[in-house]
Amino acid sequence: MRLILLGAPGAGKGTQATFIKEKFNIPQISTGDMLRAAVKAGTPLGLEAKAIMDAGGLVRDDIIIGLVKERIAEPDCANGFLFDGFPRTIPQAEAMKDAGVTIDFVVEIDVPDSSIIERMAGRRVHVASGRTYHVKFNPPKVEGKDDVTGEELIQRADDEEETVKKRLSVYHEQTEVLVGYYGKQAASGDATAPKYVKVNGVGDVNAIRDGIFKALGA
Repeated sequence: MRLILLGAPGAGKGTQATFIKEKFNIPQISTGDMLRAAVKAGTPLGLEAKAIMDAGGLVRDDIIIGLVKERIAEPDCANGFLFDGFPRTIPQAEAMKDAGVTIDFVVEIDVPDSSIIERMAGRRVHVASGRTYHVKFNPPKVEGKDDVTGEELIQRADDEEETVKKRLSVYHEQTEVLVGYYGKQAASGDATAPKYVKVNGVGDVNAIRDGIFKALGA
């Protein structure tokens, strides 16, 4: 099972990726993880990527695709893999296709912006323990206080409404075009094109999981 998982930040990709990984016994691969591993291992591509990152540049797509090909050739990818946060752009998707990287399914977790903003902007965290709350969906017993220690809860900078809106804006500009790109491929009748699945990401996480598994024929 070779999958790409698409969806806006805060759509619940991380939660669903864990379910998919366990179900199909496949690794979850993110470009960040790949870059860190290649840099740590000191591979030729890793060293090239490190030099670019150290200079404050963006790692070129040809290096990213090279890392992807190296990563999916590893033994733990024998049953397939799950790409999370990759590809991010049409050129990356095209380069992956040209490199002969086959994908079975593209799964889009669809959540309206308003729901994502409500989800993320309502999060509160107890820093010392990592316990998380939500002002509406999972409130602490005492407003603004951790249930166990009574210490203050904070809102992470990443969860502030303006930050969430900015991240959504970047997603819509850069990555959402992949939804149309893969949808068009799936509808073209090309037998080699990945199947495209759109799942409603609002509601119970287990129901969303079951919807994804059903769409994947699992």
